[in-house]
Amino acid sequence: MDHSRVQLELRPWRASDSAALHAALAESPDLATQFGEAAVRDVAEAEDVIAHMLGANSPAWRNITISDSGIAVGNLGISNIEYRHGTAWVSYWLRRSARGRGLATRGLATVAAWAFEEFGLFRLELGHRLNNPASCRVASVAGFTAEGIERAKLRYGTQRFDVETHARLATDPAPVIELIPLAREIAGR
Repeated sequence: MDHSRVQLELRPWRASDSAALHAALAESPDLATQFGEAAVRDVAEAEDVIAHMLGANSPAWRNITISDSGIAVGNLGISNIEYRHGTAWVSYWLRRSARGRGLATRGLATVAAWAFEEFGLFRLELGHRLNNPASCRVASVAGFTAEGIERAKLRYGTQRFDVETHARLATDPAPVIELIPLAREIAGR
């Protein structure tokens, strides 16, 4: 049995994750775009981001962390949950030291299965910059089909980026991927 897999869990963000969030941003400056105007220059600001952004869920959005041996190493978000049409937007990020192990792919597949079941959603969408082929692989392996390019959709600083949109339907075949266990607070057990 691979014990490293037993230590993986998707769970809510906690104030105690602030040092891990700050470390993730320090080692992976590319993640700063995930937080918009929210500054995360120190552990106190990371705690504030957790309290007001990552840990403060609503009926329209949720964020959960990928926890590896109790350490938050990434985020999976569901936003713009629209119940009338059964749609939502999903997003993901990992700190640099956690990349290359399939965690984002497994986490995304897990969150998709959870969103279809828990929220009764039918369509999940995501987008990645065209200059991010790793994110494209995560989406594709997690069962999200590429649907098209949105020109100059995102702006970071003064630069604009084209985005490839992907979607997964509840009726699409689930990918053959080992899912990450959901914490009791999420799974409702």
